[in-house]
Amino acid sequence: MPIKYKFDILPALKAAGYNTSRLRREKLLAESTIQALRTGKMISLDNISRICAMLNCQPGDILEYEPEEGQKEKPPEGT
Repeated sequence: MPIKYKFDILPALKAAGYNTSRLRREKLLAESTIQALRTGKMISLDNISRICAMLNCQPGDILEYEPEEGQKEKPPEGT
């Protein structure tokens, strides 16, 4: 998938005081979301929003677009 995390989210949350026990106990993130983050899978925009609130950042601070190998970036239509 061409959208990737710029860094490992769970250690960043832990550094901000949100270990996985706290995330579960306070129902900040579901277990399935925590597992998806562990394996590098994408999560919902609602969860991205929660993480941004906890880390005091913007979605662009944690996500990046990287074209897949052999895939060219196409210019926008009409240009």
